[in-house]
Amino acid sequence: MTARQVLVVDDEIGIRELLRDILQDEGYQVRLAENAAEARTWRQQTRPDLVLLDIWMPDCDGISLLKEWGNGGLLTMPVVMMSGHGTIDTAVEATRIGAFDFLEKPIALQKLLKTVNAALKHGEQLPRSDMNLVNLGKSAVITELRQRLEQVASLKSALLLIGAKGSGLELCARFLHQPGSTWLELGETERLASAPLELLEQASDGLLFIPEVADLNKTEQKGLLLMLAKAEKYDVRVVCGTARALPQLVAEGLFDSNLLQALSVTTVSVPALEDHREDIPDLARSMVTLMVETGEAAYREFDIAALNALRNADWPGNLAQLDSVIRNLVQTSLGEKITLADVNRVTGQFAQMHQENAGSVAAISLAIDLERPLREARDDFERLYFEHHIVKAGGNMSKVAENVQLERTHLYRKLKQLGVKPK
Repeated sequence: MTARQVLVVDDEIGIRELLRDILQDEGYQVRLAENAAEARTWRQQTRPDLVLLDIWMPDCDGISLLKEWGNGGLLTMPVVMMSGHGTIDTAVEATRIGAFDFLEKPIALQKLLKTVNAALKHGEQLPRSDMNLVNLGKSAVITELRQRLEQVASLKSALLLIGAKGSGLELCARFLHQPGSTWLELGETERLASAPLELLEQASDGLLFIPEVADLNKTEQKGLLLMLAKAEKYDVRVVCGTARALPQLVAEGLFDSNLLQALSVTTVSVPALEDHREDIPDLARSMVTLMVETGEAAYREFDIAALNALRNADWPGNLAQLDSVIRNLVQTSLGEKITLADVNRVTGQFAQMHQENAGSVAAISLAIDLERPLREARDDFERLYFEHHIVKAGGNMSKVAENVQLERTHLYRKLKQLGVKPK
């Protein structure tokens, strides 16, 4: 079994070395930091099992560092505060922010070992870091987004999140979700048509999230409308996302006007990544730190030119695309640091894929008469779409249903309506 790792942060060399010697004798792996800056670096590169953190340090006090980790989603390990000048007020403040316990110097050996053991047991129950709204950045538009979400957090009415695909709608929904309560993300939308009240019962006292409300068919839309009317009875907050212009879909007869009216009571717009480019360097570092946390990869730094290139690149896929690029860079770059050449290599590959996709779209547009009425043109597209997937799956209709994410009976009904025969 790997030894537990303890990070000791104290500006007094005598205290650091004494704690290191004691803890190493107990079988722990010990890292030392003499100030907050060193502690930040260690935390960015790894998740220690426990931090012993001095309150009084010259560059940044321990309470401020504790707050910083908490606000950044990095307080996923137990922290025990230490101080030779401690007061009850300081201890209460530290534990309120998220510290596990408080030790006064000089620290008695038995008290130290008992506290370390209890903190490590507590740490086993703590969740690891995950991408959250805090990671999105500190720019004005993201700060404003957080403020709007905080303002609507206590409301019971449905919420519509409006933003481009990949811009972080789920992160916003999770921000509104109360820890310990039910979280239900609706992937199988057919249940809205067949059992909307069962869904409410399943999400009771929690939050139900529908990622793209524009994808619902007419029957599912009616089920959602019923669900919204009954949600308060089950104490469920319904949050829907969309990247589409719903009023336009209503005008085209594709979306229920009553449902749009119900969803429009509370709406929040989520900015695209290009609207807060200044956050991209911090986002990139956060994504790497999360990969370290989950054991997916060892920590990698970016050089300045690489971060500038990421900030200035185009991100039509928003956060989802940035996340893919960062994962690619961490896993395939060869040097100690991720460089400008690495960024150009990976983003160049994605740009080539984008060009190929654009060529495919152009080919489809040539095969469809774009001057025809919308409904007829859409039917032409769907015929091409399903014929492509039938050929791709070699006529295996179970595979087609899985690839296009439709239930098989729904798929056969759709094919019959379009006049497409399974091969």
